[in-house]
Amino acid sequence: MDSPSNFRQPGQKRRQKKPGSKPQLYEDTSMQQPPPPQYGYGPPPGQGYDQSGFAGMPGSQILNDPMANMAMQYGSSLADQGKDYVNKNLEKYVATSRLKYYFAVDTAYVGKKLGLLLFPFTQSDWSIKYNSDEPVQPRYELNAPDLYIPSMAFVTYVLVAGIVLGTQNRFTPEQLGIQASSAFVWLIIELVVIMISLYIMNVNTNLKYTDVIAYCGYKFVGMIFALISGLVFLANGYYFVLLWFGITISVFLIRTLRVQLLSQTADDGFSRGSKRSWYLILSISLLQPLMMWWLTSHIMFHRS
Repeated sequence: MDSPSNFRQPGQKRRQKKPGSKPQLYEDTSMQQPPPPQYGYGPPPGQGYDQSGFAGMPGSQILNDPMANMAMQYGSSLADQGKDYVNKNLEKYVATSRLKYYFAVDTAYVGKKLGLLLFPFTQSDWSIKYNSDEPVQPRYELNAPDLYIPSMAFVTYVLVAGIVLGTQNRFTPEQLGIQASSAFVWLIIELVVIMISLYIMNVNTNLKYTDVIAYCGYKFVGMIFALISGLVFLANGYYFVLLWFGITISVFLIRTLRVQLLSQTADDGFSRGSKRSWYLILSISLLQPLMMWWLTSHIMFHRS
């Protein structure tokens, strides 16, 4: 086998060995010119990727098909138009500024409002203050309706219902959805019935559908306490708390809706449709304890 000293590049003369010198094990390349630098981001010549192999891969024909590209562009344009349409109609029926008003709360307001729902008997002034024909934000007005407490109470009610069902070995993941959808549907039914009643009775009021959702949503606070009391003190605790919050929510709504529905007076000083308004106020107020029992009794007590 030839030694490493026998290998030489083409055109390189073979060096003569000096007498007594040791054989050279490696070729001396220190005198050779370095290869020229390559600029750019591409691979060296001859080492690039052959893109012809990707032509038959799935999806390559779709990306190269002009009809497919046209369909994708049309779909993107249609999606943008649908988004703009939804945003316009959402702003038309549910104004963002209106929703911000109902969620303009702070910790002090939430604490005072929960105390008012728990014990409304000592409250004397139930009117809502206005600033330039606009109601004052809930954080500055305790009597103003809000959607923060109803929405948080709704979520908490669903979670507490799941805990109660879990202690009874009746919990399944589907139960949370069932309880949430059932409570939401009943809330929508209440809203529709109340708004239709206001229209049929021709009651002159500034009460909005968001106000109705807020007032009807306050009952979830009592439902939470009723379920927790039933979980700790069993049936006696459940019925006691349910009865107490049934009374307090009725008193709260009677005094609140009286200002909302009976504040419009005629020129002679008498309220327009006051008798019909009182019937509606009592109906709404007395309906809340019934709904509280209906939405919690089947959770607290298993119906075979």
